[in-house]
Amino acid sequence: MTLILYNMAKIKHNNFLETVNEVFTDAKEEGVLHLYADENELPGRTIIIKGKRLFHFGTTGYLGLEQDPRLKEAAVSAIRQYGTQFPLSKSYISHPLYKELESCVTEMYQTPIIITKNSTLGHLGVIPSAVDDQDAIILDHQVHWSVQSAARVLKTRSVPIEMIRHNQIDMLEDKIKSLSPKRRKIWYMADGIYSMYGDYAPIKELMELANKYPQLHLYFDDVHGMSWIGKNGTGYVLSEIEEVTDQMLLFGTLSKTFGASGAVLACSDKKMYKKIKTFGGPLTFSAQLEPASVAAATASAKIHLSPEIYKFQKELKQRTQYFNELLTQTNLPLIDNNNSPVFYIGTGMPKTGYNFVNRLMKEGFFVNLGIFPAVPVKNTGVRITISRHNELEEIKEMVDAMVYHFPKSLEDTFTNLDRVYHAFKIKPLEKTMLSNSDLNVQLENTIQKIDKNLWNNLLGKKGVFDWEGLKFLEDVFSENTNEEHNWEFRYLIIRDKNLKPILATFFTLALWKDDMLSKPNVSVQIEKERLTNPYYLTSKVVSMGSLFTEGEHIYLDRSHDLAELGLNVLMQTLENLEQNLEAKMVVLRDFDIEDRLNQFFHGQGFIKIQMPDSCLVMLKEKQSIEDHINELSTRNRRHYRKEIQALEPDFDIKFLKNPEAHFIPQIKRLYNNVHQNNLGLNTFSFPDKLFAKMCSHPNWEFITISLKDNPKKLIGVMLCYNNLDEVYSPAFVGLDYKYVKSHHIYRQLLYQTIKRAINLKFKRIDFGMTAAFEKRKLGAVVNEKFAYIQASDNYSIELMGVMENQR
Repeated sequence: MTLILYNMAKIKHNNFLETVNEVFTDAKEEGVLHLYADENELPGRTIIIKGKRLFHFGTTGYLGLEQDPRLKEAAVSAIRQYGTQFPLSKSYISHPLYKELESCVTEMYQTPIIITKNSTLGHLGVIPSAVDDQDAIILDHQVHWSVQSAARVLKTRSVPIEMIRHNQIDMLEDKIKSLSPKRRKIWYMADGIYSMYGDYAPIKELMELANKYPQLHLYFDDVHGMSWIGKNGTGYVLSEIEEVTDQMLLFGTLSKTFGASGAVLACSDKKMYKKIKTFGGPLTFSAQLEPASVAAATASAKIHLSPEIYKFQKELKQRTQYFNELLTQTNLPLIDNNNSPVFYIGTGMPKTGYNFVNRLMKEGFFVNLGIFPAVPVKNTGVRITISRHNELEEIKEMVDAMVYHFPKSLEDTFTNLDRVYHAFKIKPLEKTMLSNSDLNVQLENTIQKIDKNLWNNLLGKKGVFDWEGLKFLEDVFSENTNEEHNWEFRYLIIRDKNLKPILATFFTLALWKDDMLSKPNVSVQIEKERLTNPYYLTSKVVSMGSLFTEGEHIYLDRSHDLAELGLNVLMQTLENLEQNLEAKMVVLRDFDIEDRLNQFFHGQGFIKIQMPDSCLVMLKEKQSIEDHINELSTRNRRHYRKEIQALEPDFDIKFLKNPEAHFIPQIKRLYNNVHQNNLGLNTFSFPDKLFAKMCSHPNWEFITISLKDNPKKLIGVMLCYNNLDEVYSPAFVGLDYKYVKSHHIYRQLLYQTIKRAINLKFKRIDFGMTAAFEKRKLGAVVNEKFAYIQASDNYSIELMGVMENQR
């Protein structure tokens, strides 16, 4: 990212929905998402998909109440008596059946309740009503999407929304301490039972924290804990504590394992209950539950109020315990060992998950794929749910099928169990590589161990990372005082047995700001904290390329028969580096929009994000600067004459190889002006010695601009790299903002760069990323660029700005 550029540059923040669409599209094409059941009835125990009857291990109806004859008969009777719906808002009048349902559910919870259409609409209605403008919200980063989505509505009211890593009480307490002096209430929002791994929120510890900090209020979504545990089946949260307190809002469900439809909010605070009940947004204006749903829910509530619910809970517990016992006899990677009916077998990479799900379906078992954004992409896996529908015999058969097919899925997708364990942090990754006698793998920690001609033939002529450029970077980013200025370099070359190169690239390990790609307003707030804590929200990142370079950082012979195997060795190399260097994230960049590696990277657990546009000028042989200007559009030629040509006589323009000593502090100051003004791409500054090293290096030169009446004062500078006498790379710019608008010095620098490259007979100018609008005016071709990110959890990806449009 040679990207410390003009403040008018606009960073394209990745669209979360586009990312999800790409991930889901891959899964759909693999035949594991967006399926249809084929049969005319749904007995619960089995399901027909693509003409094949499968045992159903994907339901969230854990107690099987959706097939209970009492619920079915109640629903049918209600339709006959009251019709299919009661089309009127509950603010005017409730359906006649509502009164009995509300009475039964209140008896279950022993506290006031509100019935909602579903939990998603319930959260959208309750959270904006319960949370005042003077409050703050802290989200567990794995809390259900419906809660996160409802909370984000409050950003328009300037309610701060923070996020913590999953179930990290210490991090939560630090956030509470930080927010408490400035906010009235602090809401922590979490699930009771998390829907993918089946793990629990630490309810008792959270209640202790609420007692310690009266400002803390707890908001639980316990829909996956409903019915199968707790008194009257009121869920996991209430199985851990005695009652709903005034510092708590608790959501349960009337669908899923409850067997009907709708959701329920339990609220003991009478004032808040009245506020939400009176006007709760969608609760006020949305349609109410259909008569059939209300009647079925009432029938289920009566079961919950009877001893029969404990019989059902016991029957389910027998099945989940049996499944757990079978799993302990295998080496299947069960991610969380608990007594919930939700189990998660990790596969690590999405493509391994696709393969495993398809294999199980062919064996006669339907399971769910756990995939981004429900889980981090590299934590893809298979979610298995146990219900009362499942018999012990088919549970045993499914475990046997998993034991047989799991290693075959690993083999099919060029991975192993150790890599899966590493992805979920179950145990360290063994320092092994995919063995193949047909490949020769060279991994070095300095460019000086790589043949210079070989490297330049493969990756030279692409930017500031030819052999000499990388030797320069190694020198600059070593033996510095600050941690962020010391990078580690790794160089990978993969050859076939005849030593023909298949793949080559380089990586750096560096300290990145977690908000690097976030929107500027996010970085502004974080930078305030960094005034006293400079490494706040920073992480070690293994990146293809570096924060200094831009361009195509990988050589790949796509026509080679071993290209795919080479890519898999690349992936395992990155995993080893991630662990050995203790990095939290891996970033691959910069790729074109149509790159065929897109599906491969998705399958390996990376998500695609859009980078700033890349700009390029191709120069023709024997072309003059006048020829280049004449090829611009009429409008752009007019801009050139008015804003560049007319002002050029006012400037003292120099092309310096070894600038005088008094210029170096000025160059640094101008560069820092731009760096500090560009929070759209928020990176650490570079070490002070960079500029002195540039001045003494034969491949670097400076295009400087001064006013003729004050030639010793620089007002603009372009720092340019000569790549093998073919590519001219204006890597960085420095500006005195006092002259940007009045003298158009940025545009003048762009023009002088083109003029210089033509005079030196270069074939191409790599103008780098950002400020594409300005560069296009002077004939640059703009290309969309993308990066691929893999992190250990979605928390890191959120901070990088990948999901910023949804936060």
